[in-house]
Amino acid sequence: MCGRSRGVKRKPEDDEDEPALEELEQREVLVLGLDGSGKSTFLRMLAGKPPVEGHVPTWGFNSVRLPTKNFEVDLLEIGGSQNLRFYWKEFVNEVDVLVFMVDSTDRLRLPWARQELQKLLDKDPDLPVVIVANKQDLSGAMSMVELQQELGLLASDNQREVFLLAASIAPAGSGFEEPGTVRIWKLLLELLS
Repeated sequence: MCGRSRGVKRKPEDDEDEPALEELEQREVLVLGLDGSGKSTFLRMLAGKPPVEGHVPTWGFNSVRLPTKNFEVDLLEIGGSQNLRFYWKEFVNEVDVLVFMVDSTDRLRLPWARQELQKLLDKDPDLPVVIVANKQDLSGAMSMVELQQELGLLASDNQREVFLLAASIAPAGSGFEEPGTVRIWKLLLELLS
């Protein structure tokens, strides 16, 4: 019934005045990265929710739907533990943009992050990719130049749109207005428009 009153007939031209919610175009963003990189916190911040204290790994999927003026953005996070990474490749061809989160302080696991990222880049060579170098506010965070080298971004082809952004998704006392989160969201809207 879509919110219409029973017994009231509407002329077909009445429907042309304003689009129904279900008529908004959908845009799909896949949010991936190793566990602990900040994927769930990023989704929580975009949804206007406070970050959860401590590291709580995602044991499956999380999603957030955010409306914009012209379309709705569905952000899907798939957990980053080894047993869930199998599913990543199943979704990468179905989305408009890939966001790949990297913990800038996790030097030991950076080779695994690089390996997983390269698999995703090989799976869909045309997919725009936003790599978020998260936790830049913490001591010991790798520089952007270092991350660019370690992730093998200098060797990637020039055809693909790859963006590397520094961020601190949930520094103490922050909210959605944290500059990194806002900058990532604005870039996603630009890529999806």
